Amino acid sequence: MTVSRMPRTGATMVLDIVSAEERLYSGEVHQICITGANGELGIFPRHSALLTSIRPGVVRFIPAGSDEEDYLYVSGGMLEVQPAGVIVLADTAMRCEDIDEEAAREAKRRAEDVMRDSVLYTDRDEAHAVLLQAMAQLAVVEKARKKRGKRNGG
Repeated sequence: MTVSRMPRTGATMVLDIVSAEERLYSGEVHQICITGANGELGIFPRHSALLTSIRPGVVRFIPAGSDEEDYLYVSGGMLEVQPAGVIVLADTAMRCEDIDEEAAREAKRRAEDVMRDSVLYTDRDEAHAVLLQAMAQLAVVEKARKKRGKRNGG
């Protein structure tokens, strides 16, 4: 599901994205897309109440007054949708500029190696979790790169 292609009204809702370290975003948005426990969720103003865990991935949202998506990485956590707004309580969250792309690529490569070579389920499960996190970080970097390219006429 691509947030920017979903129909949008002028309605907004408050979005707060926080981690244990900091508040990464707080403001009015038109819509949000996030990966919940059972798959990708599209959240619009007046969405029904919801409480779910979230998976490592990209949080995509369109700030009020903008037509462009913004992106943040979350490593997992909880999502709460209430009439007053949406709260993302992330285990870890990062803006694109805070992601070390080379470290994410290396973590992805190491995780793939462990998943391919290890005979222990526990090692493979841990590597799979690291792989999901690294892939989500790289997705945020790639989306931000495309957004910059589009903005610069590319």
